[in-house]
Amino acid sequence: MNTILDFLSNIPWWGWIIMGLTLIAIRDIFFQKRHTISHNFPIVGHLRYLLESIGPEMRQYFVANNREELPFNRIERGWIYASAKKENNYEGFGTDRNIYEHQHVFINNAMMPFKIDKDHPNSIDKTFLPCAKVIGEFNKRKRPYRPASIINVSAMSYGSLSAKAISSLNQGVKIAGAYHNTGEGGLSSYHSNGGDVVFHFGTGYFGVRSKDGGFSMEKMKKMVEENPFIRAIEVKLSQGAKPGKGGVLPGAKITSEIAAIRGVEKGKDVLSPPTHKAFSNVPEMVDFIEAIANATGLPVGIKAAIGKLDQWEELADIMLKTGKGPDFITIDGGEGGTGAAPPSFADHVSLPWVYGFSDLYKLFKHKGLSERIVFIGSGKLGFPAKAAMAFAMGVDCINVAREAMMSIGCIQAQICHTNRCPAGIATQSKWLQNGINIPLKSERLAQYFKTFKKELIEITHAAGYEHPCQFKMSDIDMNVDDHNLSKELDKTYMYEKTLVPFTGMQDLKDCLYLGAHYNKTQID
Repeated sequence: MNTILDFLSNIPWWGWIIMGLTLIAIRDIFFQKRHTISHNFPIVGHLRYLLESIGPEMRQYFVANNREELPFNRIERGWIYASAKKENNYEGFGTDRNIYEHQHVFINNAMMPFKIDKDHPNSIDKTFLPCAKVIGEFNKRKRPYRPASIINVSAMSYGSLSAKAISSLNQGVKIAGAYHNTGEGGLSSYHSNGGDVVFHFGTGYFGVRSKDGGFSMEKMKKMVEENPFIRAIEVKLSQGAKPGKGGVLPGAKITSEIAAIRGVEKGKDVLSPPTHKAFSNVPEMVDFIEAIANATGLPVGIKAAIGKLDQWEELADIMLKTGKGPDFITIDGGEGGTGAAPPSFADHVSLPWVYGFSDLYKLFKHKGLSERIVFIGSGKLGFPAKAAMAFAMGVDCINVAREAMMSIGCIQAQICHTNRCPAGIATQSKWLQNGINIPLKSERLAQYFKTFKKELIEITHAAGYEHPCQFKMSDIDMNVDDHNLSKELDKTYMYEKTLVPFTGMQDLKDCLYLGAHYNKTQID
């Protein structure tokens, strides 16, 4: 025994390395059967898998140029990071974007910008930018809602995101005066930090789920009564990441707390069905929307990625005939988002945002319904120039998901579905979440929103308008070739948006004050 110990103690460090590599080589050749490369090239073959695993990071930092990465390039991410940290987000020596490329957007500035006086709301607060429309006003809901911010946090659930990430987002929207969409994971204590909330649910009915997995109106009523900060309800029909396919939350992400909130089993994969139990056709969906609105008093809307338009046309016809239907429609882009999806869905199913939105808005406009609906855009619109284009096309608000995540530290590692998010945002790992400083991250989300609104206001004023709702399709040009062939948006998408009734920022400010006073009186 002593002889063996003496022998082992005399082996130099490099001898241990050789022995370890030899054992790995033996394992690769004789025992593992899964990887041909490792068998044929023992030891060295492992480098291939290592390099493959860190390939996205290598390309992100060393290979890709500033403008070519997807889904968000380095310039876009850098603008969000700098805006969230209140750092210099300018660029010098001119743009490095190819402004002649296909679909590049130009905003037509006015000869004389819009002038504000010293008493104007934007002179007092350079980030004051509420929604010009009131959600639920047309359908006379008991508690209509005017969002105090035109940029808000899109649907991302607790479960998909961590507790600290949700808390950071909710506290951030409170500071910024925005709202926070819960996503389809139900309402948690982390959504209850003072920000306005839009409660969102899908086919799993998490948070309002009956014992048989269907929808419970009693749970919905009780939740709304106990949480007056819930200002609207959104029914998810589909999402851009995987329209027509139910959501998946891996069992590794389902803690005891998440299981209790969602009404599911801990540690077991949760598969939401692709279709709703509560309704199976458009008339039944309209009845369902009206039942929720009558029971809760809140505006009710729907969210969907856009493809075929026949059922949307049926919805529009029912709304015309009955005067009933959704108070708002959130249009999601087929570019996908935080939800994990098979590439076949993410790449090919449903239309990109600009095509989907233009098709749907055109349909509702031709039916004479565009004024009674609040349109919300969701699909990489978290940049002021893109938002200006979206407003020119007819949106009234925008929701951001991945941009909001980046403002609180997301590095676009693209492993949201693995529970190994290095930024602690899309994971339930306590260790990885520990790096999130909630007060700091909430301030960063709020600062990103404030910077976004300030720059959008400046772009709006440069175009000669007071509020983005005044943008017309003809104010935006889009490249189709050279300038002689470039088209204004109305000619590109073949419709003209309906002008939003707008009397001035001061009136919006007065309405928000009176609305806040009214809501407080109702709650008290």
